Amino acid sequence: VQLQASGGGLVQAGGSLRLSCAASGVNLKYHAIAWFRQAPGKEREAVSCITRSPSSANYADSVEGRFTASRDDAKNTVYLQMNSLKPEDTGVYYCATDLVPLCNQLYYSHWGQGTQVTVSS
Repeated sequence: VQLQASGGGLVQAGGSLRLSCAASGVNLKYHAIAWFRQAPGKEREAVSCITRSPSSANYADSVEGRFTASRDDAKNTVYLQMNSLKPEDTGVYYCATDLVPLCNQLYYSHWGQGTQVTVSS
């Protein structure tokens, strides 16, 4: 199982980015995918999780209403659309899965390599 996160970059506050998490070696259709982020000097925090299809998603309070998780099972890819970005959204974003269908995991065994998101004020 390999996950590849991409789509990060430098954006001004108020801007948008869409992160992608592409998988190989596994059919993401059957599995929940979580997004985490880690800012410099801070602990990693959960951002969002989307269940297997048909999907539902949950979000951290800090991103609720601004971030939207989605999935394209035909492309074996999960997305995180991030709008109205704030400087405090800066960090390395990771996607992860534990190869289970729902978002109730405390531990994730498979991680992508991370993609840097930098939001300037």
